[in-house]
Amino acid sequence: MDTHHEEWILILDFGSQYTQLIARRIRELNVYCEIHPYNTSPETFSGRIPKGIVLSGGPKSVYDQDAPVLNLEYLGYPVPVLGVCYGLQSLAHAISPDSVSKAEKREFGRAKLIIDDNSDLLFGVRNESIVWMSHGDHINHLPEPYRIIAHTSNAPVAAVKHQEKPVYGVQFHPEVVHTEEGHRILENFVSRISGCTGSWTTASFIETEIELIRNKVGDDKVICGLSGGVDSTVVATLLHRAIGEKLLCIFVDNGLLRKNEYKDVLETYQKHLKLPVRGIDASEKFLKRLSGVSDPEKKRVIIGNTFIDVFDEVVSDQSEFKYLAQGTLYPDVIESVSFKGPSATIKSHHNVGGLPEKMNLQLIEPVRELFKDEVRNVGRELGIPESFISRHPFPGPGMGIRVLGEITREKLNLLKEADAIFIDALKRDGFYDSVWQALAVLLPVKSVGVMGDERTYEYTIALRAVTSVDGMTADWAHLPFSFLADVSNRIINEVRGVNRVVYDISSKPPSTIEWE
Repeated sequence: MDTHHEEWILILDFGSQYTQLIARRIRELNVYCEIHPYNTSPETFSGRIPKGIVLSGGPKSVYDQDAPVLNLEYLGYPVPVLGVCYGLQSLAHAISPDSVSKAEKREFGRAKLIIDDNSDLLFGVRNESIVWMSHGDHINHLPEPYRIIAHTSNAPVAAVKHQEKPVYGVQFHPEVVHTEEGHRILENFVSRISGCTGSWTTASFIETEIELIRNKVGDDKVICGLSGGVDSTVVATLLHRAIGEKLLCIFVDNGLLRKNEYKDVLETYQKHLKLPVRGIDASEKFLKRLSGVSDPEKKRVIIGNTFIDVFDEVVSDQSEFKYLAQGTLYPDVIESVSFKGPSATIKSHHNVGGLPEKMNLQLIEPVRELFKDEVRNVGRELGIPESFISRHPFPGPGMGIRVLGEITREKLNLLKEADAIFIDALKRDGFYDSVWQALAVLLPVKSVGVMGDERTYEYTIALRAVTSVDGMTADWAHLPFSFLADVSNRIINEVRGVNRVVYDISSKPPSTIEWE
């Protein structure tokens, strides 16, 4: 990550499903933070010591053979430390290996926090407020010189403090919404104990990033591939603000965008955002290469490679360009350095990863420090229209992975019409902004129906709408039956070739948001 942050919090990841949530909560306090694997060498940060360190939770027991082990060198830093759940246990276990044991009663869910000592960490926290527990081990005795500052009915050690140093630990999860005073506890650690001033704001990010971009680019030029999504649009607007006409944006129509999207988005880019954009209609090339291909992973690879080829053709005579801008986000960065190494490939990422090597361009990724909601806030600060900022996420392969099985122009047209009816209805009836992502899927299934007095044998459309904070987990949106009935009726009546509509009520996990 970049090294220009004067104050920041280091989060050491021991594998908790909540680690990113810790980062989000700290950033809500206008304090920059980074997640790094628990086994990252302390020397990595010798030139940029953080203001504080948080040890995340984790799924292991400290006694497991492959359990993550805290490097005690971090306790040698002259900064406050907060251990959360497994982070606290690893802290105790590293100092005194017999201090942690299996709990007689595992504690999962809500518990009342009984405060024994109103220390800096628990300053202003209500006694007997609800906290969220999730642990099977507990600390049976505290190593010297720690002392208990809070407990619950099941956990004699719920929060601890070092007698002399600003080292703290909590057995519960302050980062989850179920912990009523969790925000205050994290604020106490970040601001009151670690001394962070909360100066990392959207406006300061933009100001700093513009200066960094100008210093990095100098007199060179940058090319930016636009997808029509929020991330690349924010990147392009930020770059344009920084370097003006030294930026060239390329927006490719791959034939897999939503109905009228190429025309509408290109107009927004050129007329409203005043971006230097060149539109390229390459739909025939994409559809020709996808002809006869059914496997979703092959489709993704073909779409990605074709995009690279089209992009390469466009800029083959643009030798003055030195940089390629991409909308890489912080979750992508974290995923590549997870505490157990890169995760197994569920599906190929759609970023244009092959471009820099092929075209000898250097990457520039202005929003790689940010989560999705933070990118949206930057977009608002930059003056990008709210209608664009609040658009649902749209995958790089677009409709190519929403036509299940082989892609044909006929199937794409059916899907685009059905999708447009669904999205328009969500906007018309006021549901669009409460849904994280909504889509229609054309299934490779035909079924018997009756229209008038005639028998039909036509396609099935599956509708999908989910609620989520960041897309990592998602629940199906509980849209009213009357709304779904209206959308189904319109699709069947208006889209010739479809005679059945179903609604997807599966969550993520175990399902993914997209079907392919």
